[in-house]
Amino acid sequence: MMVWLAGSCDNQTARQQQKVEWTRVDTLLAKAQRSGSLEQMQTLIDSLEEKGELQPLRADFYRANNYNENSRKVEAEDYCRRVLDAPDAVERDPWGYLLAGRMLANIRFQKRDFDGTIRTVLPLIHMMDTLNMSGMRSYIDLYTLLGHCTLSTNQPTQAAENFEKAYGAMQQLMTEDTTLNAVHTAFVNINSITNDYINLKRWEDAEHWVIRLDSLMPRYQHYDFPENPFFSEMQRGSAILNRAMAMLGLGRTKEAAEAYAEFKENSFSITDYGRINASDYLMLDKRYAAAADNYEVVDRVVRSSGYELSLDLINTLYIPKLKANLLSGRRDAALHVASQIAESFDSAYHRQLTDQTAELATIYDTKGKEAQIAHQQAELSQQRFIGVVVALTLITIFFIIYTLHRRRAARRMALMKARQERIESELRIARDIQMSMVPNKFPDEEGLDMYASMKPAKEVGGDLYGYVLQDRKLYFALGDVSGKGVPASLFMAQATRLFRTLAAQGMSPAEICTRMNDALSGEDNKNSMFVTFFLGLVDLETGRLSFCNAGHNPPILNAQYMEMQPNAPIGILSGMQYIGEEMDTIKGCSLFVYSDGLNEAENNQQEQFGDERLLDILSTSKFDSARQVIDTLAAEVEKHRDGAEPNDDLTMMCLRIS
Repeated sequence: MMVWLAGSCDNQTARQQQKVEWTRVDTLLAKAQRSGSLEQMQTLIDSLEEKGELQPLRADFYRANNYNENSRKVEAEDYCRRVLDAPDAVERDPWGYLLAGRMLANIRFQKRDFDGTIRTVLPLIHMMDTLNMSGMRSYIDLYTLLGHCTLSTNQPTQAAENFEKAYGAMQQLMTEDTTLNAVHTAFVNINSITNDYINLKRWEDAEHWVIRLDSLMPRYQHYDFPENPFFSEMQRGSAILNRAMAMLGLGRTKEAAEAYAEFKENSFSITDYGRINASDYLMLDKRYAAAADNYEVVDRVVRSSGYELSLDLINTLYIPKLKANLLSGRRDAALHVASQIAESFDSAYHRQLTDQTAELATIYDTKGKEAQIAHQQAELSQQRFIGVVVALTLITIFFIIYTLHRRRAARRMALMKARQERIESELRIARDIQMSMVPNKFPDEEGLDMYASMKPAKEVGGDLYGYVLQDRKLYFALGDVSGKGVPASLFMAQATRLFRTLAAQGMSPAEICTRMNDALSGEDNKNSMFVTFFLGLVDLETGRLSFCNAGHNPPILNAQYMEMQPNAPIGILSGMQYIGEEMDTIKGCSLFVYSDGLNEAENNQQEQFGDERLLDILSTSKFDSARQVIDTLAAEVEKHRDGAEPNDDLTMMCLRIS
């Protein structure tokens, strides 16, 4: 059921008439989209708008859709933004607003702009909830996108929650809509979720979704995608292959072989894309020769697509093809692939560099130390990308050194080494600058024992902490910026500066969070970032605590999690009013605040440190100082990791008031 914002009876009648008119026009444009060119569609949209048959907001949405259908993503994104930024857009056309927002979220996701996708999706879900809008397909799309983004940014717990919300909407859709189209919507989304977990080798999670795919398969067998019948067969084949991959990853080789044999009976398996997808299974099964045979179609696929050889294609198609040929002993074929990569690498890199330069121009313009970081990181982001690709292509270059291009490759290796040394030197400088933004000395005040530490997972990170002390009143804060690395460090610098500035003015924690959110959200937040934030104010004389929690992990007071009012992270949506709370006194108590780099720290088996282990240590250990709390937990995390690389920044703060 379509729900409009409340208004006068006349307005309701007018909107109902609009709804009927838009339905007719929508049908007309949908038919034209299938047969018309980009220019013909634009002319039709302009004509309908001039006649008043298409409202301006909906016209901009169809312009965006037209560009998107013709792979003109920049223009499509621009028109989506026009709809979302239009005054009173939600009230005038909530469904047009929703459609434009969904399109923008999908475009950003395709660009792997995960933070930008999250920033687009969350307000849309909030709007649908607020207006009580029906539309399970929109909920499915939005929560699935949210899950993909949180999983891609190493937030598995949040990803699982988002995927489950999407699955709940799928079940409701199939209850309300008994057609096969509802089953198709659920099947395609579950398949994409399963594939996400398989790509990350999270085999148990993948199996959970494979079971759901299998339960839908009998009903989906009867579905044929009307505009492209082969699409349904591809989805079925992909689902069967996902089951084979999951079973193989879990060590259940017999079930994996049975599933792969079933996949081979599917018509998708004999297509070029089916053969390339099957190579993932064959490589995992160490059947390198069979995988190399399948990868022979890669050149044909790239030529037929019309795409130039990009870094992404090199990474996803040609590096696996090279590896398959090398591991199967086909050195001549491997040499041919290596030569292709070497010849196309420079042009692909420069295309990527041009795109990155345009995006880096939008990074925040900050002052002081933040400006120094921004100046250095604009180049570092580009240079670090080289490092990633170099790591993937080292085997190629090494191979060429001892075959065709010994001298040329040696010169390249020397140049890369010099670049890498420069990167490492500049990153050390950037890290020193960032670490100087957080205090390493703590107040020597009667009745206060305070200590904090921060350890970025990469050279620079997005966690932060700080304090401001004036007249025996202590402001303290700890936050975690979305994402990692360079963009997160820039956002961290802004958040740190704002906290210190506003705290020095004596504002309440809730007011500080509200002001920070207004400053960090909106049009200036081009990278669509946000920060979870806990901010407290304690009177050292009375022990009275005022605080505001903006989407952060709840602190632990005397080995128990604090219960508190929920607030959204800072930077998500402008104009929000944050809610603050108070406690009469925390004298005689130990307050511990931390980022999720602590409880979500993983070992090589991807087992998390966990909340229970954290509470157990705090409740059973005797600590003589705040620093001992921090040092003990840091040591326990290192012991748990057992040599695994940190998966997130780790920041901790402890206060003991007496």
